[in-house]
Amino acid sequence: MHPVTATEPRRIRGVVFDMDGTLVAQAIDFDAIRRELGLPFGTPLLEAMDRLPAADRTAAWAVLDRHEQAAVAGAEVLPGVLDFLAWLDTRGLKRAVLTRNSRSVAEAVLGRCGLLTFDPIVTRDDAPFKPQPEGLWRICKAWGVAPTEVLMLGDYVYDIQVGRNAGARTALLTHGRDWPFAAEADWAVATFAECVAVLDEFVSFAGGVGSGEPGERK
Repeated sequence: MHPVTATEPRRIRGVVFDMDGTLVAQAIDFDAIRRELGLPFGTPLLEAMDRLPAADRTAAWAVLDRHEQAAVAGAEVLPGVLDFLAWLDTRGLKRAVLTRNSRSVAEAVLGRCGLLTFDPIVTRDDAPFKPQPEGLWRICKAWGVAPTEVLMLGDYVYDIQVGRNAGARTALLTHGRDWPFAAEADWAVATFAECVAVLDEFVSFAGGVGSGEPGERK
């Protein structure tokens, strides 16, 4: 992978999506999980669970998995997602998912919502979880593109942090909320329609469908 030079257009060839809160809505009570695990309010779950003694870690992961699996049945596609994905297709952009969920949950949720159209889908079972950059680098390697040619799109601070840590560009999907970390993202957008308006000038060089250019989805 090579950095974009000053003479190259600043193009985006692929979009990496967070799953929960970005592509889909799920009813997961994270505070209930923390209470069940005896963790303080607001504690980052995965990080705290990783620090547990080995004897307690397996049981803690089982608690989280039970809550996540229970939420699958109620998962719904968020407004604007399908139109945005269709727009990406017209521009020949690649798409992937990077999530802190497990692989079994991610595939169940995306399958229920008709969204098993991402390649690759990288979960906490496949690479160190966000905001660690390895999962995003794995996607870039699979696509054969530089991180600077990738947009990380998500609704929370971990998504912005993983994008910055990996050297990708970042967009925060706010859904109209005022997040204190919004300024850390390259762009903050309230809706997918706003994301289209922001991205349009950066994808015109990516190659259209059937063009055979590097931006074409395979």
